[in-house]
Amino acid sequence: METKDINLNDVVVADDKNSKIHNLFAPNELNQKPDLNENVKVNWLEPNEVQLERLKLYLEGELKKFNGEAVVSIDQNNGLTIDEINSAEKTLFSFEQQLDAAIVFLKENKIQTENGKAEKITRDYIVRAKKASDDFIEVRVAVVGNVDSGKSTMLGVLTHGILDNGRGEARTRLFRHKHEIESGRTSSVGNDILGFDSHGNVVRNANLHSTKDWEEICQKSNKVITFVDLAGHEKYLKTTVFGMTGHAPDYCMLMVGSNMGAVGMTKEHLGLALALNIPVFIIMTKIDMCPPNVLQDTIKVLLKILKSPGCRKLPYPVTTSDDVVTCAKNFTSQRLCPIFQVSNVSGKNIDLVKMFLNLLHSRMEHRKNEPAEFQIDEIFSVPGVGTVISGTCYKGKIQLNDTMQLGPDLIGHFKNVVIKGIHRKRMPVKECAGGQTASFALKKIKRSELRKGMVLLSEKMEAVASWAFEAEILILHHPTTISVNYQAMVHCGSIRQTATILEMSVEHLRTGDKALVKLGFIKNPEYLRLGLKLIFREGRTKAIGTITKVNLSPTPKLD
Repeated sequence: METKDINLNDVVVADDKNSKIHNLFAPNELNQKPDLNENVKVNWLEPNEVQLERLKLYLEGELKKFNGEAVVSIDQNNGLTIDEINSAEKTLFSFEQQLDAAIVFLKENKIQTENGKAEKITRDYIVRAKKASDDFIEVRVAVVGNVDSGKSTMLGVLTHGILDNGRGEARTRLFRHKHEIESGRTSSVGNDILGFDSHGNVVRNANLHSTKDWEEICQKSNKVITFVDLAGHEKYLKTTVFGMTGHAPDYCMLMVGSNMGAVGMTKEHLGLALALNIPVFIIMTKIDMCPPNVLQDTIKVLLKILKSPGCRKLPYPVTTSDDVVTCAKNFTSQRLCPIFQVSNVSGKNIDLVKMFLNLLHSRMEHRKNEPAEFQIDEIFSVPGVGTVISGTCYKGKIQLNDTMQLGPDLIGHFKNVVIKGIHRKRMPVKECAGGQTASFALKKIKRSELRKGMVLLSEKMEAVASWAFEAEILILHHPTTISVNYQAMVHCGSIRQTATILEMSVEHLRTGDKALVKLGFIKNPEYLRLGLKLIFREGRTKAIGTITKVNLSPTPKLD
């Protein structure tokens, strides 16, 4: 059954005014420079010199705001005639050389005037700055869903450009362990990449397990989508939670097997994305083998879950390229939830998913002028190189031979280390900036000295580890009541450690309660930042929270 049979009367798409992508309004002859933080009124039709400068400033501001790419709309006075839109388009394309950017047409909307005799037109374009040296735009997408929903198969089809044979051939190219190939189930956090050039064309090679091919893809790409492939089985849930918190994904791709429905861990993974405020889009797989009545039932259940009070999402089934552009423009609102129906065997709608991924922009703030802060996710020992760490740079800029503070160790101390090598997606580079993931080779550091949850900090920053901290906690589920001295596992960024409740602003906590809670780590101190999201869980108990105070002294234990 086609998606167009779904009743969309209840589906409301977020208005463009709520999007970060601004429409362009009527001319304004002001000579001062526009404030690029607000809607800018510019003129596309036969602009004079002042208006051309305003247009250039507007486009430069949009490119800077969205890290080198932006979607712009030519929509002046509620649409233009065909001659006017063609003239406005020439004005837009005249900036390609000035901005050293590629401009690609996305979609056209036709608006019927009140008298019904004339048509007004609006058009959307993507403007993407051309590649500078070894730099590229990076977007991270976490891939989650119940076991056997087709996550690894989907990634194999997307990243390798092949279709599946119906028996899981595509997924075998991604697995890292022998037992994964034998069972067909992912048990670790995997990484795969999909590159796009400045015009939105896919850049790929045949063998993504080769370091050289990853490097070649990054060299040719303006944008690289990093897929964080997470486990779907319940026994690997802590690995999935670590991937969602530690790898700092920009978006969450929730896979649902159309023949299975929203079962098992699907709701758990959706709740995880909601708790971390990560925008979600849904891929319904296996539509080629699913009976129409089962597919319709799956869609109804999904729509019910997404519209429920706990979720409050706006489902939007995607069937055309115009739908893709509409969703990409409004996806920043976080309430919109695009739904794709695909087949990895026949290839149906795979191109729509690729187009959507090409239009997504990085959500992480690129604070490159602040002191550097880097979170460690993985640790390796590489023969001939030594100790290598990988993770995410949250802010600042880290360059070769920089001296950084590494820590905290088991007693909360930091030590100075020197960066002797930097790789991004297996490609050697000279620096890593805020919002990017990278791997560093460290001088004179043993692997035994490192652990997940440690950070690299600029020498300009005060490096302080916290034994205890305060957070505002919301209890999502607990079978009884929570009191002081209750212990549970805290997931915060790449930190995964048991903590004890030391103090609470209320006497007891039950499901649905919210309170300020002071928590203390039981093993070693950690580096924390204000505003970090955390997940607090133990067995079936689940809670989410935000850190409000750090570096608190723990309550001394009484003998």
